[in-house]
Amino acid sequence: MFNSALLRALPAGRGAAHIPVMAELHIVGQIVGASGFPQSSLFCKWGIHTGGAWRLLSGLKEGQTQVDLPQTGDMAYWSHPIDLHYTTKGLQGWPKLHLQVWHQDAFGRCQLYGYGYCHVPSSPGHHHVRCVTWRPLGSWQEQIAQIFVGGGPQLRSPDIIYSGADRYRLHTVAMGSVELELGIIMRHFDKYGVES
Repeated sequence: MFNSALLRALPAGRGAAHIPVMAELHIVGQIVGASGFPQSSLFCKWGIHTGGAWRLLSGLKEGQTQVDLPQTGDMAYWSHPIDLHYTTKGLQGWPKLHLQVWHQDAFGRCQLYGYGYCHVPSSPGHHHVRCVTWRPLGSWQEQIAQIFVGGGPQLRSPDIIYSGADRYRLHTVAMGSVELELGIIMRHFDKYGVES
């Protein structure tokens, strides 16, 4: 964190007790897989959204899983790792995980199957999280075209997934769900009045 040269540069009487301590959040886990979608051969694009008071120290804040074509059952297994380390000065903008589930057909064409988001758990420990997904329905012409040609309506801006500003105006249909296992480690939140 702070090197010894910095500590020597501080005025006398101002040691480590006066160095500001920031709250830290570690998110370690995996996107296990997905089920309940119309077809298999699925992959997932994911990302983490936080407020302005949060700073990513290590890890990737977005990624993509491999395509899984299950031989039995409808559960696509990804076991995609997530390992993030954040610091923050406040609770506003707690991390949210946003997901896009895609289907890849035999010709390599990709079709959006669902959007979803969930809040990262706010208590330390091991958590099983189930994130339900949905997709825009579109007009009846778009629905017929989707049956014969594929594709379908997509959001212009993925921010709508987690912001909720215009999401209430969308006509959607429920899709499958994504399973996650997340380990949450919280440090120095007690300095900000948060009991863990």
